[in-house]
Amino acid sequence: MSNPSPVKLRFKNVRDRSEQLSQNLITEDFSIQPVDFVSPPKWHLAHVTWFWEQFVLLQFKPDYKVFSEDFAFLFNSYYNNLGKRVLRPIRGLMSRPSVAAVMEYRAYVDEQMEALFDSGVLTEQGYEIIETGINHEEQHQELFLYDIKYILGHQPGFPAYGRGFEPAPVTEPQKFHKFESGLYDFGYQGSGFCFDNELMCHKMYLNDFEIAHNPVTNGEFLEFMNDGGYENFNFWHDEGWHWINNNQIKAPHYWHKVDGAWHYYDLDGFKVVESELPVNHVSFYEAFAFAEWKGMRLPTEFEWELACGKLHYGSVWEWTNSAYLPYPGFQKAPGALGEYNGKFMVNQMVMRGSSAVTPPGHSRPTYRNFFHPNMRWQYAGFRLAKPQTL
Repeated sequence: MSNPSPVKLRFKNVRDRSEQLSQNLITEDFSIQPVDFVSPPKWHLAHVTWFWEQFVLLQFKPDYKVFSEDFAFLFNSYYNNLGKRVLRPIRGLMSRPSVAAVMEYRAYVDEQMEALFDSGVLTEQGYEIIETGINHEEQHQELFLYDIKYILGHQPGFPAYGRGFEPAPVTEPQKFHKFESGLYDFGYQGSGFCFDNELMCHKMYLNDFEIAHNPVTNGEFLEFMNDGGYENFNFWHDEGWHWINNNQIKAPHYWHKVDGAWHYYDLDGFKVVESELPVNHVSFYEAFAFAEWKGMRLPTEFEWELACGKLHYGSVWEWTNSAYLPYPGFQKAPGALGEYNGKFMVNQMVMRGSSAVTPPGHSRPTYRNFFHPNMRWQYAGFRLAKPQTL
């Protein structure tokens, strides 16, 4: 690559944004892990830095010396190819290294990366890995906000994190877009970056379908709740029915009934549920049950991808009725980077779109997010499709 300046600038911007997201926290916030699927903010800041050290600096800077021999063990996430690591459920037990030490680590790695950019030794492969690293850190910026919302949203005082991350209200009238049956292309076809799970481009036949313009709103979901939707087993998968009963689920996550009115916690504080906002923090089970109650269904990820140019979206990721599976021709990269997506292609459902906390420019129509069907700490909503007829 003859002109590294744009990539260098993007690297600096993504690194700066991660630290900007930390500015609203106090020191005590950085090490908390309320549940096993939430990582402490300090861990996120160190892990993304370890990624640059492990996948770029150690590979392309011959004289590079690691900041700390212990950090590979402490801040590796799930890369088995790269050795042992701290188990995820105990990340919050680490009061050491300190937040200050993690910030020193970030500054050290940033300085070393700047020198690497200026050295002129980076290969095309190196720049490809850097693109992955930029997108990887953007993913963790979104996860960072999910996790700090969980950390603050489960404290007695519901402390606010800050403004600027609120979902946008749904103001357009609901309608359905109709698409004719046919053979269509799916998967990423551009020349820029994409994740490996968006490849390979392939054809699929779809039957006629109709998909909603708007996602389901809080007001609509309240109708489901008031009609006994959480109490009627007929609407639920058996697994979902057991899940809501075993966990006493009666409303979306972060919802609380106070003095007879539903309230919810968002990053800007605790407030009354607003009917026109897209429903957020619901599981796949809840999305499916609502669709059953409504006499509708969830769209497949392929219907969503075909229709996305006409849809109102962007505030919440949207559950689809598609299992997370490899596309035809999918190939894992060799080594540790091959663990990025492929090994998770079982027992998870695909989400499409983006959310109010997705970094600008990070998503695209072919982006495949994925979670277990019971997860709802992520910004998770859904839209409906009409039942299919042959």
